[in-house]
Amino acid sequence: MGQLADSSHFGDTPEVYDSPVDLVHLARHTFGDAELEREVLQLFVTQSRIYLNRLKEARDVEQWRRAAHTIKGSARGIGAWGVAERAEVIERLGHKVDDDRCREAIVALQQEVDTANAYIRSLFVEH
Repeated sequence: MGQLADSSHFGDTPEVYDSPVDLVHLARHTFGDAELEREVLQLFVTQSRIYLNRLKEARDVEQWRRAAHTIKGSARGIGAWGVAERAEVIERLGHKVDDDRCREAIVALQQEVDTANAYIRSLFVEH
């Protein structure tokens, strides 16, 4: 079953993705270089944790938007469309970084990131 990304904030119906990471998209950007794909995916796992923490710790709009924007860009780079959509919504919410909507949005983003990162880790498990 695909990941559900809530794009109701955009006035659209939610998007359903076949996979947390679009490996075809990633392969296009890495020219099919498997080692580069592995490196980029591992970088996303590390960077997503760092910037989620920065988002959680943001005390002003600039810190909030910078963290969300970085997550969005990284997610788009690897084809983690659900993560990118959540981060884009969050990027727009940062006018009051400590309100309930922002905290709920972080929880939803955390779930998308966790799903994407678990999927990425599963790709590198020796079978």
